[in-house]
Amino acid sequence: MSKRDDKTRVILLSENYRIEGDVHLVAGARLTDYLTEAKAFIAVTNAHVTDHSGREVLSAPFVNVNRDRVEVIVPE
Repeated sequence: MSKRDDKTRVILLSENYRIEGDVHLVAGARLTDYLTEAKAFIAVTNAHVTDHSGREVLSAPFVNVNRDRVEVIVPE
């Protein structure tokens, strides 16, 4: 297993949620490359999830986000 040591703070938008958190990349990797190679779920740490009206849904040290449900992802 490769060591993941570069954290990238991201905002993910789905139909129902806004998720802010960290995606851990292999040093030197691009976020686009990570998403292309991701399996069914994207691991997000230090996650804060809100609905689109801004109400908090949950905060957790780790969540898995279904890659197929992500409509937009941007570095914060």
